[in-house]
Amino acid sequence: MNDKRIIVSVKKLSHYDESFPLPSYETTGAAGADVRASLGPGESLLIKPGERVLVPTGLSMEIPQGFEVQVRPRSGLSFKTGLMVLNSPGTIDSDYRGEVKIILGNLSQKDEVINHGDRVAQLVLAPVTQAQYVVSESDLSVTTRGSGGFGSTGKN
Repeated sequence: MNDKRIIVSVKKLSHYDESFPLPSYETTGAAGADVRASLGPGESLLIKPGERVLVPTGLSMEIPQGFEVQVRPRSGLSFKTGLMVLNSPGTIDSDYRGEVKIILGNLSQKDEVINHGDRVAQLVLAPVTQAQYVVSESDLSVTTRGSGGFGSTGKN
């Protein structure tokens, strides 16, 4: 890890399991820090096919202004179970102070279970640049692509 890490202050809420580590990087090259489900010791959450749920983490955070935390799926969880972070990447804004909850959806054909302590998503700190949107009084510049979208550039 480099020495110039950005500090994100984390508050442990009353239902946070003290035996869990704070969101952490599993390898030195990892971009995402894994976050766990904080359901209560011995508790689990059944997610039926096609269902979406909010999974509590027991954490809230203070993200420095000029940054966001993106919530992304864990590839192993999605591949092995069909559980996906639905609004991926989800954004936690720097002015949000509520509990971080993960929106999981079950895209498989069978019931899936999240247990207390399961790593359910990864958090990626990213810089934010805000745009100023203005009305153009003239035509937009011409490009080869033009207005083509949604697969217009081909399959491969």
